[in-house]
Amino acid sequence: MEDKDLYAALGVERSATSDEIKKVYRKLARKYHPDVNPGNDQAEAKFKEVSEAHDILGDETKRKLYDEFGMVGMQSGFDADQARAAQQAQHRWQSAGSSRHSGFGGYQNFDDIFGDILGTGAHRGPVAGGDIESSLTIDFLDAVRGLTTEIALEREEACGPCQGSGIDLDNAPVCPECSGTGKVQVGQGPVPFMRACPRCGGAGRAGGAACPTCRGVGRTARRERLSVKIPAGVDTGSRVRIAGKGGAGNGGGRAGDLFIRVSVRPHARIERKGDDLVVDLPIKVSEAIAGAAIEVPTPDGAKVRVKVPPYTQSGAKLRIRGHGMPNLKNKKKGDLFLRVLIHVPQSDGEGVAAAASELDSAYDSDVRAELRF
Repeated sequence: MEDKDLYAALGVERSATSDEIKKVYRKLARKYHPDVNPGNDQAEAKFKEVSEAHDILGDETKRKLYDEFGMVGMQSGFDADQARAAQQAQHRWQSAGSSRHSGFGGYQNFDDIFGDILGTGAHRGPVAGGDIESSLTIDFLDAVRGLTTEIALEREEACGPCQGSGIDLDNAPVCPECSGTGKVQVGQGPVPFMRACPRCGGAGRAGGAACPTCRGVGRTARRERLSVKIPAGVDTGSRVRIAGKGGAGNGGGRAGDLFIRVSVRPHARIERKGDDLVVDLPIKVSEAIAGAAIEVPTPDGAKVRVKVPPYTQSGAKLRIRGHGMPNLKNKKKGDLFLRVLIHVPQSDGEGVAAAASELDSAYDSDVRAELRF
């Protein structure tokens, strides 16, 4: 796997905090989003680059693996403990001056061992399939409430008749070296390893003809419709994982995962600030002066009665706890803030003018007295 500098992709230092990474990502995601740059392939590529960087660096567990191992730590099936053990073994061998000898179970160097751990060595058995990505645009209210929908997907899956091995299993003989298990143990040192059988490549069968269904590839193409659940709380750039719906594995390895990249359409009346939501609440002049109890609908589908205090000014915010956006990690909901907008009557009747004049006499000071620069 090609290594990448994810910190450089976002333009942040390696010491950047999670909040700093999130802030920079949101800025870049808005700048390079495909909806903002239609037909711009470079912008789309940059959007994917910063989204991948945020997906890894924005997750504490993934970030630790990346900082320690680089992009190889992001591979499906990567075993950090086994990789560390191999690194320690390599260090001991180098200290003993034996890292270039072949006496340890036939390995020539550390790359051979590390390749077997990751399934990238010259002789490899079952290898997990790669992850694939799809995109989905949803409405803002679906992001607030969650959504179950269907997507069309074309992907490769393991060939059924040969179980992904690419071999005609009905006619191929059992491998005499591994007795059909596909693996052999190597090494007599402090860390013994199981590696793919070098004779059959992990298939458990040696020789024989290619599978007639997939012609030896081990995979077949399939188009299907998937029902996917988008959790409440997603934002533009969020990725939803569907296990086992990615690329087919090799040699009987498990399938990779499908990641759905979500884009959220903005809403004309709702503003998102982290897990909190802000909505304008129009009220009448009388309600602003005398106060009122008003029933208002909330973005999550509920109806809540809110009390407007007497003498409320335009721009004041009324807080409704627990009716904001759900947090994807802890599921706790943010708050809904109602931003008060006082609406005056759109009428030129004599009664309205007289009432306004009488109301004007109630002001005991110049409302613009502090309007100075």
